[in-house]
Amino acid sequence: MIAGQPIFILKEGTKRESGKDAMKENIEAAIAISNSVRSSLGPRGMDKMLVDSLGDIVITNDGVTILKEMDVEHPAAKMMVEVSKTQDSFVGDGTTTAVIIAGGLLQQAQGLINQNVHPTVISEGYRMASEEAKRVIDETSTKIGKDEKALLLKMAQTSLNSKSASVAKDKLAEISYEAVKSVAELRDGKYYVDFDNIQVVKKQGGAIDDTQLINGIIVDKEKVHPGMPDVVKDAKIALLDAPLEIKKPEFDTNLRIEDPSMIQKFLAQEENMLREMVDKIKSVGANVVITQKGIDDMAQHYLSRAGIYAVRRVKKSDMDKLAKATGASIVSTIDEISSSDLGTAERVEQVKVGEDYMTFVTGCKNPKAVSILVRGETEHVVDEMERSITDSLHVVASALEDGAYAAGGGATAAEIAFRLRSYAQKIGGRQQLAIEKFADAIEEIPRALAENAGLDPIDILLKLRAEHAKGNKTYGINVFTGEIEDMVKNGVIEPIRVGKQAIESATEAAIMILRIDDVIATKSSGSSSNPPKSGSNSESSED
Repeated sequence: MIAGQPIFILKEGTKRESGKDAMKENIEAAIAISNSVRSSLGPRGMDKMLVDSLGDIVITNDGVTILKEMDVEHPAAKMMVEVSKTQDSFVGDGTTTAVIIAGGLLQQAQGLINQNVHPTVISEGYRMASEEAKRVIDETSTKIGKDEKALLLKMAQTSLNSKSASVAKDKLAEISYEAVKSVAELRDGKYYVDFDNIQVVKKQGGAIDDTQLINGIIVDKEKVHPGMPDVVKDAKIALLDAPLEIKKPEFDTNLRIEDPSMIQKFLAQEENMLREMVDKIKSVGANVVITQKGIDDMAQHYLSRAGIYAVRRVKKSDMDKLAKATGASIVSTIDEISSSDLGTAERVEQVKVGEDYMTFVTGCKNPKAVSILVRGETEHVVDEMERSITDSLHVVASALEDGAYAAGGGATAAEIAFRLRSYAQKIGGRQQLAIEKFADAIEEIPRALAENAGLDPIDILLKLRAEHAKGNKTYGINVFTGEIEDMVKNGVIEPIRVGKQAIESATEAAIMILRIDDVIATKSSGSSSNPPKSGSNSESSED
């Protein structure tokens, strides 16, 4: 104000909230997102049905899928969605856990802010608690090797237990383990898993039990000519990045033929060129040809007469996988192909899957790329199966890469909370309050597990604290019996990366939201709508 005259520095229609009001709105929006996925945690968690504007339906209990499909508007709520995306990107599992912890941290912080504890002090305490929590996970973890199949299978089963795919968890866990083991590479004493080498193919129809691991690659294409064999045993495979066609000029060309006999010579020359291409392929011993480019009708005829199985217009990503699975080299010029460029497989065949024909390249020796064919009765089942298998693959890979696992069932969270309360006493000061609140927020995981299983969360937490006070570090909740039991003995285990990344992502998001004390929302041009409030438009329809 100058001489009673207001000075406007923001555009008309801009909404501004500052101080505790801004913090409160951001925290409430973030908590609303956390609560929307809370009921989907654990083996007794519920599914969500998400319906988009076109009426397409997604049914899932996968945290990141739920939040991706929700039409979230509030900026603080979007930050919570990013927590789940980060968790999914780095770990592939534990997305719901990360969001619940972030919501718990903000809910606990709200109480401290109401007691006039400065957000910077809370943030500092949360960072200290986060580092201590990750140390606790490392200290309570157990080493694991590539050949410890039973433990790796249990980890995959733990991941699948909370999915609708749990009805076939034993088979799917075995598939996940074998797939990861096949493509894992040992570098400098550590394992690395590239998920580009694991192809997941969905096909509606059949039962969940029909899902299978292929020691090779599935190409979603059929053979190009009906006269070609349906099955080729002891396959010698040529992978081409070149067309089996006469190359067309890159510029407009007119061909003037004055003598009618020249037409026949011209066509004969084309045939000869195509025949030479096929003869060259045949001469190196190939009986299967897979190319990224096209195959001329006449070339198809010659290939068919030579008994060669051919597939055209295959995706570049599938070609790369085929090269890793069969040991073939992708050749760009047919003239330069040699027998050393060929890959091998026990069998290449055309198989009808559902309504479509596909090419199965199977029986590869020591394949560095494999395929998983996912089956299910309906489209929604197949989609959820794919998400479940992807999660279990990531869990096995994370355990293999980190070489360690921790107890699940809320056991690790309870141990972290127990240790943090002792740690807080040593720190003292106002940070002690924040660290104690961090411990309460971590306990949201066993609390949510108990709630979703229909158990009394207060009784469960008291029993859990009592066991951990006795030194039983791996004791967690058996959601099926309601008892506090040793999770490692029960086979409920998870990679340490799941818990560490969930804590790290949740802490960073919570601190970022807490440090915001001013929200300036500019009115969009041509719109009369109010700035977004907490929560999201679709929140009421996703339960």
